[in-house]
Amino acid sequence: MLCFSPDQSMASYGGTVFCYLLIFSSIGDAAGLIGVNYGRVANNLPTPDKVVELFKTQGIDKIKLFDASPDVLTALANSNISVVVAVPNELLSSAAADQSFTDNWVQTNISKYFPATNIEAIAVGNEVFVDPNNRTIYLVPAMKNIHNSLVKYNMDSSIKVSSPIALSALQSSYPSSSGSFKSELVEPVIKPMLDFLSQSGSYLMVNIYPFFAYKDNSKSISLDYALFKNNSGVVDSGNGLKYYSLLEAQADAVFAAMKALNYNDLKMVVTETGWPSMGDAEEIGAGTANAASYNGNLVRRVLTGSGTPLRPQDPLNVYLFALFNENQKTGPTSERNYGLFYPNEQKVYDVPFTLSQLQSWESTPAVSGNQSQAPATEGVSKTKVGQTWCVANEKADQKKLQEALDFACGKGGADCSPIQPGAACYDPNTLEAHASYALNSYYQKNSRGAGTCDFGGAASVVTQAPRYGTCEFPTGYGN
Repeated sequence: MLCFSPDQSMASYGGTVFCYLLIFSSIGDAAGLIGVNYGRVANNLPTPDKVVELFKTQGIDKIKLFDASPDVLTALANSNISVVVAVPNELLSSAAADQSFTDNWVQTNISKYFPATNIEAIAVGNEVFVDPNNRTIYLVPAMKNIHNSLVKYNMDSSIKVSSPIALSALQSSYPSSSGSFKSELVEPVIKPMLDFLSQSGSYLMVNIYPFFAYKDNSKSISLDYALFKNNSGVVDSGNGLKYYSLLEAQADAVFAAMKALNYNDLKMVVTETGWPSMGDAEEIGAGTANAASYNGNLVRRVLTGSGTPLRPQDPLNVYLFALFNENQKTGPTSERNYGLFYPNEQKVYDVPFTLSQLQSWESTPAVSGNQSQAPATEGVSKTKVGQTWCVANEKADQKKLQEALDFACGKGGADCSPIQPGAACYDPNTLEAHASYALNSYYQKNSRGAGTCDFGGAASVVTQAPRYGTCEFPTGYGN
């Protein structure tokens, strides 16, 4: 994804960004591994301590930061969770120019926490080739200086150095066998970077989003092919290999591009991939059902399959984007809806992270390779695909909750007639119940737009329909 601000992992064009994602401790193991990005472009997320607990409960034990947040590194100490930290793009020129700068950076951001916090790699910049500030020339010198600093402090054997690139670094990606890097990048940066990665025993990081390709070419790309669902496959006209998923074809285009430069053995990981659960009208394919299918089926493919058709001996290791929906991202609606979880830590839809969770996920009748939501629990009506509701937070300040209720029923234009005395949703006559109904009405009337279920932290989005007695909350789908 395009990352133009300090710690950015997706294409949000303003504000400070802090992004974290899972990474793999052993590139090249027999089985593929799954990771999850943890971004913080939001004002309503749990504290790092709580997020670390969420990772633990979900069986996630490896994360990657796109900065070196002291709060997160401290929270991770003695947690048995491995972490990759990063040098933000805006520091590349300084890192490239001055070895003493990287020495100090490593002392401040690595030595201070390692080994209590298990730091396993450093990502130098993020998608630098598409950074509008033209920092490409600094990338490889910065990577080398960071590595030299690790050598100086005897940490190079434990901590690798790499840098994620966008798929747009390719000049050709279809068919996969024609994969090649953009000619203007090859000599100045691609070859020197691949040389460094090879010599230091590291690996290439690549961000791949089949959603973008499908959105722009939905008439020629099968949705089933993009979502890892059953399909007839696509044969590469150049080498005869058959592909059953767009992500694998795109990954092999990168392998082919490296092979064309005689880097046949260099490993690669997909450091970002995901599918939005909501998008604008022109963002064809965005939606909860498709996001659930893509991520769930991808996890199954990674945890139970082999490598790609071109590199069957190498595991397919990927990182899902992202842990949370992030309400402060700019750009199209999809940018704020890649999350697997809402800020209140409820899942946007069900997705497995481990083999044991995968078995449970596959045994759920609603799944059949296309999981879109967890089964409805007792006392909660089963939701339709894509539905969400807005409810008051239990721990919200009462004054703030009352202000939110007054706004929704006043200037907000919510339909508050059902919570008037004697009406269907008056009971239970509590502030929380009435506020939940009113805030949800406002949320639905505003097409569940980003930021319409916040109210200063007094409310949050849920995926299971709230119900009090005979009172049913309305949705944006007219039921």
